[in-house]
Amino acid sequence: MHYTYVLWSGKSQRFYIGYTSDLKRRLAEHKNGKGYSTSRMDSPRIIFFEGFVSKEDALRREAYFKTSKGKKSLRLIVRGSINTIDDCNVPIV
Repeated sequence: MHYTYVLWSGKSQRFYIGYTSDLKRRLAEHKNGKGYSTSRMDSPRIIFFEGFVSKEDALRREAYFKTSKGKKSLRLIVRGSINTIDDCNVPIV
């Protein structure tokens, strides 16, 4: 499986959008500060992921979410999560 995933930092109000073929390993790397971008985020939390059989489909989805239109769509998809992230028990990556 191949995954497109989204992390959210409520304090900085920023997304991190990524791709991986091993979601568990990649999230552990983010948690341990091994990602340059996410090591500077305050308590990033996973709020969304999609699984794909095709690597190309997952990379295409990642690229789309990184566009202006894609970020707007992503905000609509996860609007409930963004608004309630601190109220629920979503684990820190």
